[in-house]
Amino acid sequence: MVKSNPAIEPDPEYTIQVEGLTKKFGHFIAVDQVSFSVRQGEVFGWLGPNGAGKTTTIRILLGLLRPTQGSLRILGYDPVTQAKAMQARVGYMSQLFTLYSDLTALENIRFYGKVYGLDRETLTRRQAEIIRMAGLEGREYTLTSNLSGGWKQRLALGCAIVHNPRVVFLDEPTAGVDPISRRDFWGLIYAMAKKGTTVLVTTHYMDEAELCQRVGFISQGKLVALDTPERLKETQMRGQVLEISTSAPDHALRVLKAAQAQGRLPFDEVALYGSQIHAVVPDARQFREPVLRLLQNEHIQVHSVDWIAPTLEDVFISAVK
Repeated sequence: MVKSNPAIEPDPEYTIQVEGLTKKFGHFIAVDQVSFSVRQGEVFGWLGPNGAGKTTTIRILLGLLRPTQGSLRILGYDPVTQAKAMQARVGYMSQLFTLYSDLTALENIRFYGKVYGLDRETLTRRQAEIIRMAGLEGREYTLTSNLSGGWKQRLALGCAIVHNPRVVFLDEPTAGVDPISRRDFWGLIYAMAKKGTTVLVTTHYMDEAELCQRVGFISQGKLVALDTPERLKETQMRGQVLEISTSAPDHALRVLKAAQAQGRLPFDEVALYGSQIHAVVPDARQFREPVLRLLQNEHIQVHSVDWIAPTLEDVFISAVK
C-alpha cells in the first residue's frame, strides 16, 4: 500500500519531481525519504555505490515499482496512477543489454517503434533519424550480435528514444564500453538535452559525472548531496587532498593505510587514482611533510606530494562515507 505525502503540484519548469520517496522491501529500506527535482533539458547524474538505491529509484519513477511512501510527478503524471500515459512519453535504457541479437540494427529500431505504437510514416522517418544520429549508416543491416559494444550502446539509445520521449532514464548506459565510445555516447546525450529532452543518468564513471549539470549522491537509500559538480567540490569535501606520486605506489599505499589504521596520521581516506595516491587529511600544509617523511623512512622514492583541488571522485567517497 502506498502511503502518499501531500500531492506535488505539477510545475512546468520541472519534468521530474520527487518528494519524500521511500521504498521498503520487508524491513529493508532501499530508498529512504528522497526528494529532488529535475528541470526540462537538464542532464542529471544519479550516483551511488552498488546497492545504494539508484536502480530502485529509476524503476519507481518509471512506474515499474510502487513506492511505499512519497509523491512523484513525471511530466506532470503520477507514475503510480498514470503509468501507461506517462510511459508513452519517457524512454528507458537499462544497464542490461535489451536489444535482440538475432535482429539487424534496423529491425531492432522497427520493433521498438512498433512497441511504442508509432505509425508507419512516423516510424520510417524516425528510423532514418536514429540511424543518422547513432552514426549507423552502412550498418543498418548488420546483425546486432556482430556490432561492437559502442555501436550496440548507440543502437540501444536509439531504440529507447525512437518515440521522441521528453524524459530519458539511462541506467549505467556505458558500462563496459571503451573511453572513445563513451565520449561519443555522451555527445548524443547532450544533443538530446539541447533539444529539450531531460536526461537522468546513473554511472560509475566519475569523468562522466563531471559532464552532468547537476549530480545527486545516494548512499544506503539516502540522498546525501545534490548540486553541480563544481559546487559539490566546494561544499561537500571533508578535508583536503594530497596527491602523492611515487616510484612504488602499491608499496606506498600499504604504508599509508597502515599509518591510517594505527592512527599515526589522520587520513580520512587513502586510495589509488591511476598511478597516483590521494590522501585526504584535515590540513594539507600541516601533513605534507609528515607524509613525505613516513614514505622516505620506508625507503620509498617520492616524486612529489602536492595539495590539489578534490576530484568529483574524492568528493563522492567523502560524501557516501
